[in-house]
Amino acid sequence: MKKLLKFITFISLFAFGATVASAEDTGLEGTEVSAYLQGAYVDVATAKTKLAGAGFEVIATYASVENGNTIVFTNAALKAEGAKPKKAHAAVLRLFVDEQEKMISITNPVYFGKAYMQKDYNHKVFNAQLEAINKAFSALTPSVDKLKFDDLAGYHFMMGMPYYSDVEELGTGTNEELLAKAKGYKEGKLLIFELKLSDKSTLLGYQLGDKTNKFVGKIGRANAAVLPYCISIEDGIATALNGKYHIALSYPLLDMGTFMTISSVPDAIKKDLEKPFN
Repeated sequence: MKKLLKFITFISLFAFGATVASAEDTGLEGTEVSAYLQGAYVDVATAKTKLAGAGFEVIATYASVENGNTIVFTNAALKAEGAKPKKAHAAVLRLFVDEQEKMISITNPVYFGKAYMQKDYNHKVFNAQLEAINKAFSALTPSVDKLKFDDLAGYHFMMGMPYYSDVEELGTGTNEELLAKAKGYKEGKLLIFELKLSDKSTLLGYQLGDKTNKFVGKIGRANAAVLPYCISIEDGIATALNGKYHIALSYPLLDMGTFMTISSVPDAIKKDLEKPFN
C-alpha cells in the first residue's frame, strides 16, 4: 500500500511539474486561442509583398472560393518543424484574401502549430511567426473561432471522431513513386505546390474535386484558408489529415447540425486524394 501511495504521489508531482513548465514556456494554458487573425483588406499582390518583407516565402496562390484566394507561405523555421516525423502539415501557413467581403484572414501559427506538432510543439518557434505576421499586417484582431490551448494537441470534434494521428492512408510505394504519381495525375493540373521538407518527407498542396470544394461555401467562406488540402508523402506512405478532424479544427465553431450538412465531404476528400495513387 505504501509503495502504491508513493507511486501515486510521484505521478502527481511529475504531472504538476510538467504543467508548470509548460505554462512557463507558453503562458497560454487555460486560455482560448483564436484559429485566425483577421484584418483589413489588402489585395493578393500587396499581401505577398508584406509576407516577403516579413521573411516568408510564398509557395502558392490558390483560388479557394469564388472571389477569394489563399496564399500559402512558409520559412526556414516552419520547414524545420515540418520535417520532423509526421509533422509535415506544420510547415505552412495560409493567408486568405477575401475580395467579396473585403477582409483578410491568416491562420494563427500558435493554434495550428500546437495542433499539428502535438507534444513536440515549440512555442518559441511558432510565437515568432505570430509576431512576424502581426508586425507585417497592422491591427489584426483574433477571430471568434477559437479553442482552449490545452485542448489543441488532443483535439477531436467529439467522441468517436478522429484525432490528428488518425490520418487517411492514400497510397504506398517509394517516395519517388508516390511523388511521380501525384505530379503525373491529370498532367499535374491538380498539384498546387510541392514542398520538400527532408529526404524522407514532402508536403503537397492538392486540388479537390469541384463538388467537394464547395463545402467551404456551405459552412463559411471566412475560413477558406482550409484549402488547398494537403498530402504528406513520408517514408513511402501518402497520407492526408482526416476530413472529420481537419475541417472541425479549421471551423471550431462548427456544431453537429452544420457538420451534418457536409457529412459526405470527409469521405469525398479521401476519394479525391486517393485517385492519383490508384
